[in-house]
Amino acid sequence: MSQNAKHRRPGLVTGLAAIVLIGSTAIAHSQTAAPAPAPPAASTAASPPLVEAEVRKVDLRAGKVTLKHGDIPNLDMPPMTMVFQVQDPALLDQLKPGDKIRFRADKLSGSYTVIELQRDTARTP
Repeated sequence: MSQNAKHRRPGLVTGLAAIVLIGSTAIAHSQTAAPAPAPPAASTAASPPLVEAEVRKVDLRAGKVTLKHGDIPNLDMPPMTMVFQVQDPALLDQLKPGDKIRFRADKLSGSYTVIELQRDTARTP
């Protein structure tokens, strides 16, 4: 074997080792599992919570109700008294100021809207 061939062999071995290392790294990366898709947001899966309230005013003509309500977590709203649109105005037919209710509200088309309403017969005089 010539002197020149002996000097080329370590370079050849180093080059082959680099190729094997690069190839194994590429294989390892290609076998890495893709991240799992994010679960759907909780607010889309669950309906808004029922919130206790007292009816302050009913406006049948406008389809609105004024409620003194507790915290509404899905709307990030603290307790207060405010006017809500009502998705189904028929819900207002049996209400009067002073009634205790439980309701679900959401923001629909830019308006805070009562989407469900239940009379709280245990709390209503």
